[in-house]
Amino acid sequence: MAEHRLRQRTALLDAARALLTEGGPEALTFPALAARTGLARSSVYEYFRSRTDVVERLCELDLPLWAAEIEAAMAAADDPLARLEAYVRGQLALAGDPRHRAVLALGTLELDEAARARIRTAHGALTELVVEDLAALGHQEPRLTAALLQGLVEAAVRRSADCSPTEREQIADAAVTLARCGVAGV
Repeated sequence: MAEHRLRQRTALLDAARALLTEGGPEALTFPALAARTGLARSSVYEYFRSRTDVVERLCELDLPLWAAEIEAAMAAADDPLARLEAYVRGQLALAGDPRHRAVLALGTLELDEAARARIRTAHGALTELVVEDLAALGHQEPRLTAALLQGLVEAAVRRSADCSPTEREQIADAAVTLARCGVAGV
């Protein structure tokens, strides 16, 4: 029984990701989840209390995976500036990933403050990836610098939404240049 519930919950989360990617936040409805998974609408409520609950579960699952991907790319780099570039490029590359586009769409959903706080905490793990490198580069407030750097990345992600691959690469190059110049200019 538990295995069946886990499969159903996984199918619902996969359907939610697909709906968000294909149609944005307005597409994420319980009737659409039910139709996509073949469940009765009332059955969806057995797994999730609300759209907010679905959103939180997606973030809990996906953000650590993305952080691990970025961390792996950073680990392959030789020095703090190269790791910084891997950090920026890694996140921008994920913006083209359907899973990431789904989470980007979540930003427009009406979530309660507790849900937003939990998502911010999960997302905050990303900034921790560069704190040590920023300290090595001489930043006196590496966590503050990491938060500001993350703001640059998020702006570049928003800018690259719905762009061609060539435009996304140009945005990534510009973001990396700005980040490198900014953090190296200590």
